[in-house]
Amino acid sequence: MRPDDANVAGNVHGGTILKMIEEAGAIISTRHCNSQNGERCVAALARVERTDFLSPMCIGEVAHVSAEITYTSKHSVEVQVNVMSENILTGAKKLTNKATLWYVPLSLKNVDKVLEVPPVVYSRQEQEEEGRKRYEAQKLERMETKWRNGDIVQPVLNPEPNTVSYSQSSLIHLVGPSDCTLHGFVHGGVTMKLMDEVAGIVAARHCKTNIVTASVDAINFHDKIRKGCVITISGRMTFTSNKSMEIEVLVDADPVVDSSQKRYRAASAFFTYVSLSQEGRSLPVPQLVPETEDEKKRFEEGKGRYLQMKAKRQGHTEPQP
Repeated sequence: MRPDDANVAGNVHGGTILKMIEEAGAIISTRHCNSQNGERCVAALARVERTDFLSPMCIGEVAHVSAEITYTSKHSVEVQVNVMSENILTGAKKLTNKATLWYVPLSLKNVDKVLEVPPVVYSRQEQEEEGRKRYEAQKLERMETKWRNGDIVQPVLNPEPNTVSYSQSSLIHLVGPSDCTLHGFVHGGVTMKLMDEVAGIVAARHCKTNIVTASVDAINFHDKIRKGCVITISGRMTFTSNKSMEIEVLVDADPVVDSSQKRYRAASAFFTYVSLSQEGRSLPVPQLVPETEDEKKRFEEGKGRYLQMKAKRQGHTEPQP
């Protein structure tokens, strides 16, 4: 990890790690989907399950990224990716991230054609049954998320501090060849890196301290982004607890060179950030002040996600009888 991978405090950007995770998942999925004779394809990212940043990675450390295919349906591949950091001076290693990603194989001849996935061999029958349950759950949630993501982040003049409008941010990016796969559409990892960058700006504007990514809720990729599109990545604060901030990030694509296609929602996710002191200790977060009815509704929804996740963590840490 080099200085351009990290923020001013030396902590590696969450988006940099997410990009590495996606590259590992894309490689193993594409290899698997081309392991049998037939039409050649490349694996495209459809969804990333919740990703927790268990430990910060710093400049000078080496990242070890490993990927394993854990389930295949007829048209999708589930990949488990682990990230470990290594201090090459001491040899100490620690787990920093675990993520689950879903890919679909797209034909090299026709980008809109989804091919069938070669099956994997499971060591236990339970593995296939558990994988099928995860597949059905993520498929349902992805469809629900797509239909409730129709709103747009609008700028507000002279917003008050600690309001949603005060910290909301947008980034406009022209998709070039270096952002794209062999098909000519954007790598999922490139999109995630930009999403994390915008979410980080929102968090820093809100608390005006060093901030780091704590977790990313499921990232849903609703549609492909083609080369030549202009994408707008918008972020807004939705909820704050005493020590964390939830930021909704929306990605909209505008096919400026194709007048027949309208602007569309390409991806969406919730990022959670924490504020850190110069010594790396967690700091209190200024409380968000929702003003409109929509902002109050999003705040309550964020609070529900926060409490649900908190209860889940406490359930995992309770001692077993």
